[in-house]
Amino acid sequence: MDRNTILAIILSVIVITVGMTVQTVFFPMDTAIAETEVQTVEENVTSVSSVISSPATPKNTVTDTNPFTVETDAMTVTFDPYGASVSSIKMKKHLDASKEPVEILLTDGGKGNAFLMYRSNDTSAPITDAFSHSIEERGDLILVIFSQVFEQEGKQYEIIKKYALSKSEEYLFQIAVTLNSLDGSQLPFSVYTIGVEPQVGPEFENLSGNYDYRRMYYSPLDKTSKKTVSFKNGVYQTSDSVSWAALAGKYFTIIGVPAEGSSNTVRFTQDTSEKQQNSFYITRTGVAASSVTDVYSFYCGPKLTKYLNMYDIANDNTFGITNLHLAKVMDSSTWLGWLETILKWVLTLIYRFIPNYGVAIIILTLLIKLMLQPISKKGMESTAKMSAINPKLEEIKAKYADNPEAMNNAMAKLYKEEGINPMGSCLPMFIQFPVFIALYGLLNNHFELRGAMFIPGWIPDLSIPDTVAVLPFSLPLLGSQIHLLPIIYTASMIFSMKITQTASTQSSQQGMMNFMTYGMPLIFFFMLYNAPSGLLVYWTVTNAISIIQQVYVNSKKKKQYEEEMKSKEDEKNLKFKSRKKK
Repeated sequence: MDRNTILAIILSVIVITVGMTVQTVFFPMDTAIAETEVQTVEENVTSVSSVISSPATPKNTVTDTNPFTVETDAMTVTFDPYGASVSSIKMKKHLDASKEPVEILLTDGGKGNAFLMYRSNDTSAPITDAFSHSIEERGDLILVIFSQVFEQEGKQYEIIKKYALSKSEEYLFQIAVTLNSLDGSQLPFSVYTIGVEPQVGPEFENLSGNYDYRRMYYSPLDKTSKKTVSFKNGVYQTSDSVSWAALAGKYFTIIGVPAEGSSNTVRFTQDTSEKQQNSFYITRTGVAASSVTDVYSFYCGPKLTKYLNMYDIANDNTFGITNLHLAKVMDSSTWLGWLETILKWVLTLIYRFIPNYGVAIIILTLLIKLMLQPISKKGMESTAKMSAINPKLEEIKAKYADNPEAMNNAMAKLYKEEGINPMGSCLPMFIQFPVFIALYGLLNNHFELRGAMFIPGWIPDLSIPDTVAVLPFSLPLLGSQIHLLPIIYTASMIFSMKITQTASTQSSQQGMMNFMTYGMPLIFFFMLYNAPSGLLVYWTVTNAISIIQQVYVNSKKKKQYEEEMKSKEDEKNLKFKSRKKK
């Protein structure tokens, strides 16, 4: 490892260390934790108990079984008296592609409503009997109260299921389920389950990996980490209690928080046979009493820290909840999360002055190129130097065509004489790599890019690919939609690679150079064909700026270096003639 490579690594470490310090001081993550004890609203007692599989018969006749809606500042929730469940949750302030409120609960594939209750850990037969209901307003809360009396094994017990929704712009609500034996005897069950069966919205045709996805996470009871669920045969079962479980899309999530102090496990399921379907089930164990009440919380809304972090400090939310750490459901480039946070802050600041995220991305690109100019300048000058010595390199290649070892030695000698590092153009890219990774994470997941228009008629949404035409047939690897930005990006990448080529490439390496010039851009073309437009705008503009810079440096510096080389050559010849005369 040469001195320049070691220096590049040291500089990268310094950049990352300084960046983390800057973030801690000036851009702290919104995850402040209050020391306040968890406060639960008196009327919001949640969760039900799963019972054994023996049949239970509802005793009370329900006359009103029609679905009904409740609106808050954030959501429109549709309740179903059958199963005391929820069939729809629409985001009032977030629209889908058809400009309608985003539906969080997708019931494709015959899945039932959300928050159905099961009488055991067997989720094949939910309670779908009709419940009577009432609606009350208490302060900042809207309470939807369901109740029904069941008879099982000769014992009667009542299920009271209360939903508590904040009237304000909050996406978390609590569900209170009380199981109460009417004769004072022990309840005829020992476990119960609540299911979150519908897939998280918005609607999709297919999922394209990093650019659109549905993932499942959970946080252990210590609340210090996030675990990604890895499925085996479509099922994953936690062995211990969790602090929360989540089904997350790119921009929206459903998070279930089990009753505090209860023993629970979570089972995640995924079916990819047709359109992907995900569900999770929270099983409450240890129900052995004549009456039990548990409190569950569910967050159904956008993956935005300003909403997720409301439940870390009691005074920030209606329910007095604290220390949930729901923001851990957010996706970032992990070790570069600090840099992603800084770049997001800068992008948001630019948008305040120029309210077009496409223009803001271009300005951010220019600022980054300006900031990295001292580093990239070295690489471009190195390329210009290499271009200036091309004639000499060609002479060496011709002279030692049959002796590769002598050719390498002659080239190395020439590089040393001219003060050129053949890897000089690569080292700046190594130092800039953390910025590229952080920007990829930012522009691929930034919520505000969702629905953000750049160029009407071409790029109406920076969070999805630009579609300029739809074919009546499907192309291999590409599909039926034609995207223009990936083509422009690939062309700019090929041109950028070509102008940085030099004659230093040996014939044995020509195949590799051709692959780097044409093969790599084509690979990236297929990889990024369905990438968000915002990401491709950044990379295309970056390539365009780099091309302009390199052409300028080549035209300005190449002549300078050629003159310097000629001057050195003349000086060398003059000294040689002087020695010869003596």
